[in-house]
Amino acid sequence: MGSKTDTWSDQWGTGVFDNDEKDYEKQNNKSNNNNKKMDQVKAVASTGLVKAKSAAIVGAHKLKKGTSTGFKWIKNKCSASK
Repeated sequence: MGSKTDTWSDQWGTGVFDNDEKDYEKQNNKSNNNNKKMDQVKAVASTGLVKAKSAAIVGAHKLKKGTSTGFKWIKNKCSASK
């Protein structure tokens, strides 16, 4: 029993298991970074969509008002000529 071998408890922290845990931590850090980047992209895209939606609404109101005014003008011109 005089041999100089590591015990099971001494080997536990320096083996393959440590490398697997480190790889897992690296993978989690990468996925967390990707999630943060994706959240930033979504926030920017959301802002862009809100602006596009408001521009479309304003455009639709202008179109509706212009069309209504045009029909009223045509109606007045047609009824005035009779």
